[in-house]
Amino acid sequence: MSFQNSALLLSWVAILLLALVVAGLVRQVHALSPGASRPAALGPAAGAPAPAFDRLGPGLLLFLDRDCGVCADVLAAVPSDRPLHAIFAGAPSEDASRPGVTVLAGEQDGLFADYRVPATPFAVLVGADGRVRAAEPVGSPEALRALTLEAAR
Repeated sequence: MSFQNSALLLSWVAILLLALVVAGLVRQVHALSPGASRPAALGPAAGAPAPAFDRLGPGLLLFLDRDCGVCADVLAAVPSDRPLHAIFAGAPSEDASRPGVTVLAGEQDGLFADYRVPATPFAVLVGADGRVRAAEPVGSPEALRALTLEAAR
């Protein structure tokens, strides 16, 4: 077999493998597209009674994890004039303790389960009436600001 035939055969094998990889990526993109159904157990529904309201009261519940890279940025973006409950799955981070912040630790099987929190950071806004106003994952400080502005309307 000549060098040109070997190179041509090797090129076709590479093109075939590349086509398989692209097909797999297209399948993944379609699975993640906005048209895909959202999991039903993603936090409490808006308007539902807030679990453990008698223990927490109204305000922003921010579910965090010490090992989460974005959680510290989201926590720092919370305005100081808002009642805040920083709820950690395990041990709290050092920067969580500040005036006006209630820190709860070791809630992986407690409040995380009650609020059906799939990942951190996750924010839940609870009104004075004990009902959930909004609940969704917040992957950045901007997403938290958008959630609080939307719920304020």
